[in-house]
Amino acid sequence: MRTADVLVMGGMILLAAGPVGAEWKRHTIDRSSKGADGVRKMDVNGDGHLDITTGWEEGGIIRVYVNPGPKKSKAEWPAVTVGKVASPEDAVFADLDGDGAVDVVSSCEGGNRTTYVHWAPREAKDYLKPAEWKTEAIPATAKKQSWMYALPLEIDGKHGIDLVLGSKGGNGSVGWLQAPKDPRVVTDWKFHRLYDAGWIMSIEALDVDGDGDQDVVLSDRQGRTGVKWLENPGTEIAAKGERWKEHLIGSERKEVMFLCIADLDGDGRKDIVATNRNRHVEWFRRGEGAEVAWEAHSFALPFGLPFGKAVAVGDIDLDGKREVVTTNRGREPARCVAWQKFMESPTEQKWTDHDIGGTTGAKFDLIELIDLLHPHQPRPTGDQRRRGQKSDFLAIAISDFLAITRPEKGIS
Repeated sequence: MRTADVLVMGGMILLAAGPVGAEWKRHTIDRSSKGADGVRKMDVNGDGHLDITTGWEEGGIIRVYVNPGPKKSKAEWPAVTVGKVASPEDAVFADLDGDGAVDVVSSCEGGNRTTYVHWAPREAKDYLKPAEWKTEAIPATAKKQSWMYALPLEIDGKHGIDLVLGSKGGNGSVGWLQAPKDPRVVTDWKFHRLYDAGWIMSIEALDVDGDGDQDVVLSDRQGRTGVKWLENPGTEIAAKGERWKEHLIGSERKEVMFLCIADLDGDGRKDIVATNRNRHVEWFRRGEGAEVAWEAHSFALPFGLPFGKAVAVGDIDLDGKREVVTTNRGREPARCVAWQKFMESPTEQKWTDHDIGGTTGAKFDLIELIDLLHPHQPRPTGDQRRRGQKSDFLAIAISDFLAITRPEKGIS
């Protein structure tokens, strides 16, 4: 019988769902360092299973974890330290040189203030050998800003993947690194500033205006706060390094945290859901028609917690509707990882709260939702679920260890 899972990170753990209101079971996949901070996913070896990477901020290392498949997902995952850098805040997969081996890009703050490429070995058999990885700083970023987040995204239509970067502090920005003809020549990468930032939390790609290219959606928690989108002017103008037009979506004058892009109300249009440190989740419903317009809605964070952090959207209880999963903070002990379900419509403020992480742990970060035990099977419909077929579901968060949460008896 299928059950629903959630993966949580703080030593590297996985969480699995139980009955409504019940704490989910954790499975640690790594506790070898300190301060796992920001997990990203990608199938790096083509086996159909999503692998993950993270930077351990206090430990000063970047790690890759290869998903061992359903039968071994509850144990420690095969892993490799791909580089050692001070104060990493983010790590993300990207095959920057197009050789078929997936590299890792890390963004660092603190006294480091540099973005690095960790070049993967070209031979698949060497992927888990730390000595075969090579770490190089990108000079255009070195000691320039406190880098917080990177998004691989092809912008100018030349030389493969570019990188959109976000930072914080006095010189904070969102900008993009333009890939050179030979991406391995790190001195040739050029940085183009797009937006003056206070403290960037999220950067996501979405064709907001429907013109065929990817715009950038961001959350900025300090200074010029809010959820915004930057309008991609097209490859020709973008290649010149000009700034992109800025548009406000919402959450102005609020300390907005992470965001995700999802069709929350099931109308076929992409909405934006964001947490903040103002006691609620805010979501922006995309309006009908070609005009870009947003309708703001909000609901309280779970269990009365004051400070939101990360957010993800998925069908947790398999009823055909989408639920919201968040990590949060509040007076301890607190139930900091939870999922919420709307009663009639997500536009109403009637949401029920359901525990995931219990009161163990208090500082969690990014969440990813992954089906660990049945990655190649379609998720069952509400009718299938009522006949007893359930889903294994993984959500990933970050704290002092990396973990997966999995429900033992399913969600009722």
